[in-house]
Amino acid sequence: MEMKVSPGLVLCVSVTIQLALPQHQLRVRPLPSDHLPVPDLQEDPNPALEPGQRDLLPRFLWQKLGSSFDPRYSSIDPPTRDNGSEVTQEPAIGVGPMPREFQELTFADLKAGWKTQRRVRRWLWSYTRCPVASVWKDLGVRFWPRYVKEGRCTSERSCSLPVGMFCKPVESVSVTLLRWHCQGSRALKSCAWILAHYPVISRCGCAC
Repeated sequence: MEMKVSPGLVLCVSVTIQLALPQHQLRVRPLPSDHLPVPDLQEDPNPALEPGQRDLLPRFLWQKLGSSFDPRYSSIDPPTRDNGSEVTQEPAIGVGPMPREFQELTFADLKAGWKTQRRVRRWLWSYTRCPVASVWKDLGVRFWPRYVKEGRCTSERSCSLPVGMFCKPVESVSVTLLRWHCQGSRALKSCAWILAHYPVISRCGCAC
């Protein structure tokens, strides 16, 4: 039995994503990273580098961030089960219309009825599908909003036939946050909120 699979199933995708990481010491601006999801940030524990109560006034922060706030991927208050803090996943297989690339699959020399062929297509869809799992992450007091909803791709098994490809990030979105940034010497430091772009995975795909 020979199956002809669409080219979309064997596409290799290379993704390069950059992140403005926090400074590890004074005078150091954020550095780029190509890792998603973003690794836990290594912060200087010095409390003098944290914003004070006046720096955390909501009215001032709202004015600073403005329309860049994205409630889909960021939260000011600690997320709870009621507002979707639990790990979520895309709808299970079989929910919604089958993608066109699977509907158009043809099976050479497969002497079977249309129902059997439909089952094979749905099985391939399920096997190669790479849903996004989302979970809230607390970035700490030096970010505002401090809670970001990150996406993750599962890599527990191969998603290709033959085996060899795995679910990896193929698309991301940039969430705009405020980052508390200090520069200068410890004795004469200057701190302020600056805009930072934090990438989160928005789509996973079967890739090399």
